[in-house]
Amino acid sequence: MTCSFVSFLSASMALAESKPNLSHLQVSELVKRLFDLTPSQIHPLPSYDDQNFRLVVSEDNEYVLKVMNSEDSQNPTLLELQSHAMTFLHKKGLPAQTVLPTTSGQVMSLEDIDCGFGVQKYLVRLLTYLPGTTIAKVPCSPQILYEAGKMAAKMDTVLQEMEHPQLHVLQREKFIWSLSNIPLLEPYLHVMDGDPVQQVVKSVIQLYKTCVQPKLGSFRKCINHGDFNDHNILVQPDDSTGYKISGILDFGDMSSGYYVFELAIAIMYMMMENPTPLDVARDVLAGWESVIPLNEAERDALYLLVLCRFCQSLVVARHTVMQHPENKDYLMITTKAGISHLCRLWELGKEVVERRWFQNAAQYPGKEWPNVLQAQEV
Repeated sequence: MTCSFVSFLSASMALAESKPNLSHLQVSELVKRLFDLTPSQIHPLPSYDDQNFRLVVSEDNEYVLKVMNSEDSQNPTLLELQSHAMTFLHKKGLPAQTVLPTTSGQVMSLEDIDCGFGVQKYLVRLLTYLPGTTIAKVPCSPQILYEAGKMAAKMDTVLQEMEHPQLHVLQREKFIWSLSNIPLLEPYLHVMDGDPVQQVVKSVIQLYKTCVQPKLGSFRKCINHGDFNDHNILVQPDDSTGYKISGILDFGDMSSGYYVFELAIAIMYMMMENPTPLDVARDVLAGWESVIPLNEAERDALYLLVLCRFCQSLVVARHTVMQHPENKDYLMITTKAGISHLCRLWELGKEVVERRWFQNAAQYPGKEWPNVLQAQEV
């Protein structure tokens, strides 16, 4: 998404109506015209706001076609930056998708398409297809959680080296998913009226304003992927009994931020479906700090930032239920775990949780500290 939290709340219905709905025939004709490819198979892929397809052209050639919703298609610079970031990471050896240009050499094409409710403009991109399955679908062992934390840190370290004349576009000052913007949740807490968790969310927001916001200047800045979750990370079996990360997906939430934000986001999402969620941070944190040891301010804020990400997710989910009640059963199933984890972390308190996270991470087997970034502020 590219809108602020305020515009998101007022425009969610419009955004839903802007989602493309191309038929397989339209996809086939589009791919032939733009990329001179003839897919033998077209498989829909999940996406909330956009439309994605896995295209099989031959046994050795598969691609992902991304058709952006008509709202986000109005911001081509941001989408071009996302494509640039993926290519940059790939060139640096990280498993990100790359964009295949059109026959005219463009990284994306703005197309007039009628999906059944009038002609609208949609940005179209073709990406490489990455093999693997999502972390959400494999046993969430300490080994793969460690690798996830390590990969998140590597990714942000490499992204900080990226150059582009339009990098300022990533500031996204009112972006709903930025952990810099937690106070923007306050006017919309009415979506949780009657739920006891509302008071927890209010308390977390207040603590953020008093304990985290004044210290943002002590955090080290970087470019965040912003959505490093268990459905955006692909894995494959490695040569031993574990898994290796084979893909990083979905750069739609990329923005300027801080290293500790990425770590908090990764910890939160890795907790969601884990049978022992309180132990997740140990493994993710150990992997992260094998690349980027936290400085004192970042370490002190990590617990609260994880809670803040839960709050963002819950408030937006509740609003989405109000706008789309037909999806209530699905949406509420996905939030049940988040409410449980948030309340559990809140009840245990910062001191207890931090002790469990940091002491266990410090004792992590085989932990190494190459110090790609020093713990001091840079």
